[in-house]
Amino acid sequence: MKLHEYQAKEIFLKSGLPVPNGQLVTTAEQATRAAQIIKGAPWVIKAQVHAGGRGKAGGVKLAHYPYEVVTETEALLGNPLVTKQTGPEGVIVNQVLIEEGIEIDREYYLSMVIDRSTANPTMIFSTAGGMDIEEVAAKTPEVIFKEHVDPVAGWMPHHARNLLYCSEPPPDQTTIAGLMAVMSNVYKLFMTLDCSLIEINPLVTTREGRAVALDAKVIIDSNAFFRQKELLELDDPREKDPLELMAEKYQLNYIRLDGNVGCMVNGAGLAMATMDVIKMAGAAPANFLDVGGGASEAMIEKGVEIILKDKRVKAILINIFGGILRCDILAKGLVAAAKKKGIGVPLIVRLEGTNVAEGREILEEAQLKFLVAKDMAEAAKLVAKQVSGAG
Repeated sequence: MKLHEYQAKEIFLKSGLPVPNGQLVTTAEQATRAAQIIKGAPWVIKAQVHAGGRGKAGGVKLAHYPYEVVTETEALLGNPLVTKQTGPEGVIVNQVLIEEGIEIDREYYLSMVIDRSTANPTMIFSTAGGMDIEEVAAKTPEVIFKEHVDPVAGWMPHHARNLLYCSEPPPDQTTIAGLMAVMSNVYKLFMTLDCSLIEINPLVTTREGRAVALDAKVIIDSNAFFRQKELLELDDPREKDPLELMAEKYQLNYIRLDGNVGCMVNGAGLAMATMDVIKMAGAAPANFLDVGGGASEAMIEKGVEIILKDKRVKAILINIFGGILRCDILAKGLVAAAKKKGIGVPLIVRLEGTNVAEGREILEEAQLKFLVAKDMAEAAKLVAKQVSGAG
C-alpha cells in the first residue's frame, strides 16, 4: 500500500525524522491561510498523487509571493497530472501539500528496501540526490552505495559510517551526526511498519548541518496488514484503478497493464509465465488476474466481468491448471458470465488438470464460442492471431 507524501511525513515527524513545516490543502481558501501560517518565501506547492516524476510533470511548484501559492494550488487541484508513471490519462490531483522552502547546502538520496539477492534489509545512499535513481544507476553507478543489515543484529552506527565516508568529499562532523540519526530512524521505521520501501529523495542538509527529508515515499507490505491494521486508514481509494478496487472487493488479484489481451489464470507463477508467452507471441497482456487456487464460481464470473470492463481488451486467454480450483468450476463461472454480460471478444481456453473433461463439456454444451489450446505456446499464438486480425 502506497502512502501519500504528506502521510509519510506525518509518520516521519512522529518518529523524530525532520521534515519541512507544511500543511495539506484541498481548496484555494485553505491555501490562502496556509501561506499566512507557513514561513516563506519561497513556498513549495506539491501535488499529492501516487506517482513518481511529479516535478518534471509540473506537479511541484515554487511560489515567491502569497498570491502565487493560491494560483499554483488552483492550477493543480481538480486537474489531471500526467507523469511517466501515470500513462497519458494522468491522475486527478485532489489535494496539495504546501511547505516552507528550505535553504539547501547538499542533496542526497536515501532509501531502505529488501535486497532479494541477500534476503536482508538494505540501505541505499547516494550523493546524487534529487535525480532519478534509475538514471544515476545506469550512468554513474559508482556514486550509489549499499549497506546490508542483518535483521537479527539490527542497524549499527558503523553501517551509517560505511555509507557516509564513501561520499567525496565526506560531510563535516555536524552533518554526519544528523545524517546518522536519519538513517537509524529510517531503519527503525522500515522494520516497525513492515515497509517494502522507504525513500527520501532528496534528503538535504543545510549550511547549519541540519538534515531534512524534503520528499518522502513509503510503501507498506500488504502481507503485514494483520500487524498494521491502523495503517489501513491511510489507504486512499481515489488513487487506485476502479477495476483494481472492484477486484479487491471480490478477493481477486488484479493489476491493470497496457496491452489488449485479457488474462485469467490461477496462481501467480502461472500468471507470470502466461504474460511472458503472450509477449513472446507478439501480443501484450491487458492485465494480471490471478483468481487463486480456491476461487468459486462467483469469483470466476466477477473476474471475467472485470476483464470485459476494460475496453482495450480485444481477446481473452483463460489459462487454468486445475488443482484446488477444478476445471468444471472455472467453466461454470465462464458460462455464468457469458449469460449475464456476453463475451463479445475471442475467447481462448487452455484447461488442464482436475475435471478437465467435465470443464470442456460444460463449455461445449453451453454453446460458448471458444478456441481450445493444447498448451501455453499454442494459446499465446491463438491470442496473437485474434488480436492482430489474422485469425
